[in-house]
Amino acid sequence: MAVTTFAAIDIGSYNVTMEIFEITKKNGLKSLNSVRKRLELGKDTYTRKMVSPEILDELTNILLDYSNIMKEYGVTAYRACAKTAVREARNYLLVREHIRNKTGIVVEILSNSEQRFLGYKSIASRGEEFERIIEKGTAIIDVSGGSIQISLFDKNTLVTAQNLHLGLLRISSRLSLIQNQTTHPERIIDQFIRKDIWNFKRMYLKDRNIDTIILVGDYYTNLVFQNRMDMNKIESADEYFKWYEQIIRMSPRDAASFLGVGTEVANAVIPMAVLYRRLIEVFGVDSIWLPGIQITDGIAYDYALKAKIIRTQHDFDKDILMAAKNIAKRYAGNKAHTEKIMEIADAIFKAVRKDSVLGPRDRLLLKVACQLNDCGKYISLVNVAECSYNIIISTEIIGLSDNERRIIANTVKYNTLPFEFYGENNDGLTEFDFLRVAQLTAILRIANSLDQSYLQKISEIRTSKKEDRLIIDVQVKEDFTLEKGLFQMSIEFFEDMFDIKPELKVRRVK
Repeated sequence: MAVTTFAAIDIGSYNVTMEIFEITKKNGLKSLNSVRKRLELGKDTYTRKMVSPEILDELTNILLDYSNIMKEYGVTAYRACAKTAVREARNYLLVREHIRNKTGIVVEILSNSEQRFLGYKSIASRGEEFERIIEKGTAIIDVSGGSIQISLFDKNTLVTAQNLHLGLLRISSRLSLIQNQTTHPERIIDQFIRKDIWNFKRMYLKDRNIDTIILVGDYYTNLVFQNRMDMNKIESADEYFKWYEQIIRMSPRDAASFLGVGTEVANAVIPMAVLYRRLIEVFGVDSIWLPGIQITDGIAYDYALKAKIIRTQHDFDKDILMAAKNIAKRYAGNKAHTEKIMEIADAIFKAVRKDSVLGPRDRLLLKVACQLNDCGKYISLVNVAECSYNIIISTEIIGLSDNERRIIANTVKYNTLPFEFYGENNDGLTEFDFLRVAQLTAILRIANSLDQSYLQKISEIRTSKKEDRLIIDVQVKEDFTLEKGLFQMSIEFFEDMFDIKPELKVRRVK
């Protein structure tokens, strides 16, 4: 039986954690060891927007220790992920390069949507238990030092995922001076966080019923919910409120004694406790599930899926598409048109993929681009392309990196605007990524031209490649004169991008 020994490293705002897993096809993931070292990496970032040399040296020494542990376990693969505390630091590139030079460990700096998707996969690694819970209204609340992410599920489908800048260290750094001026710091904290949470409720909860809250957190989450061994636990709202009223009346010294931690840690518990109380009240749930997992579980699970060591019944690409679909709905996108051009674009993609630079992941990016192709019309019927670009760039889509979102935004933008080649407008993309944008744009333009009337005249489509020609065979139920004319206008750019000439064959269904 083939065994992979994998190390997942999580560089967080106040802890650096490494978990070593044994991964097999038969048994899935088995944790062999977990090491956690405290480091308040986020303190500098949230106040100075920099990682100080002293903190960087501490981080480097921790990772050197972890490197030695990996050798002892015979680790064959690893993934080291840095989150908000490094991502928001102005010197993040310097931090990453310093670590690589000193330790040999390559650190991946996750976008927020990638980070939260791994947290989500941590829960999904529970399999049937997770699938059963999200059949009803469920909120996954992922808390970190910098922010919280709220993902809503209903009927096994992701409804929305929104990020709020209400992490523990961010709250503490913003309110550190104000809290010392009052005898009731919990009231100041509650007033500070209340607006964002109630805005979320007003915009996304409305009449939606939430049966379960799933909490994904870290050391402080487990401390607040007295789940010290990171075990699977169900906590009632009433139990939590009783604990809250007890801890909130204690002095820092008494709270530290009660919790069995230092005074500094006890002080940090108060903002977290207030945040959780407000969230529980807003969602109106009776119980909270703490699955006892960390993002390291998600990192290992993601690796095992991509390496095809394990399989899952859950369709994570569907979650990403559903998130895009709900964004399109928010901006009054035309559902029927979107579904039709996605069908056409997918058929073209499959026909030309082997003759392109596009990979399997690009098929998903193309589908998201189809979903969001005209979202800018909500803002302006004249500047649709620019408005669509700005919406996509400004809106996180769970599971997609910032770079992937930029690829999608440019694909949508150049669907209707004249294409600007690499060197004319790079928009932070590499040469290779810009080539991906060009080929995705060529496909989207053809697909869009074949439903430009928004009437979904195509009832069936087949595509095939013959030498240097792409045959697009369509059955239509109405006059197709407009679409044939617009199709001819899209041919030249497509041929330039793929060196393949599209040919349209139209059959009228009586």
